[in-house]
Amino acid sequence: MPTAAASTREAQPSRVFELRTYSAAPGRHSALLARFRDHTVRIFDRHGMTSIGYWTPRDGPGANETLVYLLAHPSRAAADANWQAFIADPEWQEVFEASRIDGPLVAGLERTYLDATDFSPIR
Repeated sequence: MPTAAASTREAQPSRVFELRTYSAAPGRHSALLARFRDHTVRIFDRHGMTSIGYWTPRDGPGANETLVYLLAHPSRAAADANWQAFIADPEWQEVFEASRIDGPLVAGLERTYLDATDFSPIR
């Protein structure tokens, strides 16, 4: 017999998760984190992008230059629409340009869309 939690998970529509890893430009990691902390997360919220978490690696290559985060969207189509709205947002455009006065913050970006498994507690 399924548990109440399992039944709730099955009843919820499946979201799509977006895993993003940013490599900061040399000397710009703190500025990248500040942009996310002070602006980006709030603007994500405004455009339907659910922040699951933000991490910096403790060790390994690029540990002091990397930001990893996970977003959730209702669907892949919604993810595409959310990003279009985010990029067109006048506040984001202003924040983006202001943060690049001393040079770009991001040197590299990796993005992966993920589907939660049927046994994942975060569906």
